[in-house]
Amino acid sequence: MALTDLSEIRMIMERHGIAPQKKFGQNFLVVPSVVARIADTPGDSSIGIIEIGPGIGTLTEQLAPRYRKVVALEIDTGLEPVLADTLHAFDNVKVVFGDAMKTNLRELVASEFDGGRVAVCANLPYYITSPMILFLLENGSLFDSITVMIQKEVADRLCAAPGTAEYGAITLAVQYACTVEKCFSVSPGSFFPPPKVTSTVIKMTPHEKPPVSVLDKDNMFRMIRAAFDFRRKTLVNALSTCTPKSKEEITSAIVSCGFSADVRGERLSLADFAALSNVFTL
Repeated sequence: MALTDLSEIRMIMERHGIAPQKKFGQNFLVVPSVVARIADTPGDSSIGIIEIGPGIGTLTEQLAPRYRKVVALEIDTGLEPVLADTLHAFDNVKVVFGDAMKTNLRELVASEFDGGRVAVCANLPYYITSPMILFLLENGSLFDSITVMIQKEVADRLCAAPGTAEYGAITLAVQYACTVEKCFSVSPGSFFPPPKVTSTVIKMTPHEKPPVSVLDKDNMFRMIRAAFDFRRKTLVNALSTCTPKSKEEITSAIVSCGFSADVRGERLSLADFAALSNVFTL
């Protein structure tokens, strides 16, 4: 089937009596070269693939001939007959219906991939982008890489530099877990129906070990959350909202790390927060 052909998509939907579900963020790709490029991104044909939100199977049908096995997680049970129709030719594809955010990924990988290497490749529904990325990275040790298409503005946040408007707590959470590469952008016209935003495909490669040495990761991320919850405040004032320690103690720790007493948290890199966390406990 030509699942990027708009007339074919409409025929499939008419045959099965369905329409794109806005509540599930369903926007189907209609440009073959874009789908192929996403499918190529994980790279190694010997690995297995977990796909999230296959929709009508547009990306799935490109992943199947490229990789050892594809397990697609789909929340919309109304697509069951559609996917049975569009993917029937592939004996290395399994569709699992359920909420990906409630899936035990460790159990899924163990049961479906026989100990082999696994990557994620997905066109993520926009409404779950950030929580899904964090969920995947919590399980990052399971994956060689995580390739996802997301809103451009989210991709910009994940790759942002200190001091920029896009830089935030999620930037640092992702940097702690993986390296992030922007692969290419996808225009709204590449979808049916077209979304209102440009998309970006990113590839995240989980770190084998954290990129910074920190004595207490939880303490560091409490600092990061406070810094960006109150990003208009100085770091001293932001941290004072979540510790019983005095501003003088906080200031002393910040200055001892080589920062000015009036620095804002948005100026600090991940390594800077690690250094501060190692000398000061909230």
